[in-house]
Amino acid sequence: MKRTLVFSSIVAALGGLLFGFDTAVISGTTSWLSTVFELSPFELGFTVASALIGTIIGALTIGKIADRYGRRYVLFWLALLFFISAIGSGLSLNWYSFLFFRLIGGLGVGGASVVSPMYIAEISPARFRGRLVSIAQLNIVFGMLLAYLSNYIIADLNLGEFEWRWMFGVEAVPAILFFSFLFFTPRSPRWLIAKGYNDEARSVLERCGTDNGDISMELKEIQNSLAKHLNLSKEKFFIRKYRVPIMLAIALALFNQFSGINAVLYYAPHIFKMAGFEKSSALLNSMGIGGVFFIFTLAAMAVIDRIGRKKLMIYGSVGYIISLSITAWAFFKFGDNFTELGSRVVLVSIFLFAASHAFGQGAVIWVYLSEIFPNRVRARGQSLGSTTHWIAAAIISWTFPLIAQISGGFTFAFYALCMVGQLIWVVFVMRETKGVSLEEIQKQLEID
Repeated sequence: MKRTLVFSSIVAALGGLLFGFDTAVISGTTSWLSTVFELSPFELGFTVASALIGTIIGALTIGKIADRYGRRYVLFWLALLFFISAIGSGLSLNWYSFLFFRLIGGLGVGGASVVSPMYIAEISPARFRGRLVSIAQLNIVFGMLLAYLSNYIIADLNLGEFEWRWMFGVEAVPAILFFSFLFFTPRSPRWLIAKGYNDEARSVLERCGTDNGDISMELKEIQNSLAKHLNLSKEKFFIRKYRVPIMLAIALALFNQFSGINAVLYYAPHIFKMAGFEKSSALLNSMGIGGVFFIFTLAAMAVIDRIGRKKLMIYGSVGYIISLSITAWAFFKFGDNFTELGSRVVLVSIFLFAASHAFGQGAVIWVYLSEIFPNRVRARGQSLGSTTHWIAAAIISWTFPLIAQISGGFTFAFYALCMVGQLIWVVFVMRETKGVSLEEIQKQLEID
């Protein structure tokens, strides 16, 4: 595996780290936000979902921008959005300014969820693509772990009403690093060919590697798949020939969120408090979730290009169903009067849930979305999948405080039922993509 390929993948994946950090950091601040801004459960749900509104806008609009100006160019701007959001959220004077800066961060998250994995997929030979795109997912998880760890350390400093401000502000540091390292990465060879920069594309392929070792043949295959006479921005997307990847992307993204993953990520301390844990224990348990995510994401990265995307999804779906069913049972049985045993049952089942997600959907979604669309519409396809993902995430995150207040048991039972649906979809509908070039996947999905 070539040095430029590995370095560029790691740098692009820093967008995933900021994505993960921004997603998880708010979990340690919800109590403070409710107190400082005097929020009702409905308003708290909206506050958490405000960033997700930004992610929807970012994911929806970033595809065409990435097609026009290039993947690497967009990553520079995403780094700036993360920096502005971190500083602005930490210095917010009122609820409305806080919502605005969280929205800015959401734009960065939505954009990173599209562009980071897409860029890595487009510079990677097929035999390494699953592992390299999974670096973005690993960094998402690492970012979450850093956020949980940072929240725990800052909370332990007893900074009082400034505690939540520091929790958001520290994100500025990785944003600066991300921006700086991007200067040393190449542009996507597939985007370069689409724009007619064949000589630069050849240079990038020499530095990053090809599927068959023949750079001239690789260039020709990419040119054929792009249908060079077409302008990327004018190629129609919602047409019959793209129906299979469109349906696969929408289904995968919806199932991802209706597992309840973002409810757990955003409200982990709240869920543990519901299960009878004290504040410090709840924050520590949240950090444990980040650790479980990290370990099982590494495990998935090690096997995703050997056993394939579909098997990981099956294993993850079974784990989802078991863990969510146990969590639902615990909340039905203990309600508002958790015993020590009941608390431990919830802790173990949530950890199993995190492991199932990291080894299944979490490892697969961004890899799969970056693979199933042809070169000429990949940016818009990835954008569609990410937008669907974030719309569902906003719904789950906004409604969780309201529904959980009524019944934690029904909430997790609903997620478990959705995962039964996912298992059926994976077994009978999902296509396997391991070890296949991006251009060959296009042929297998019968896209002319």
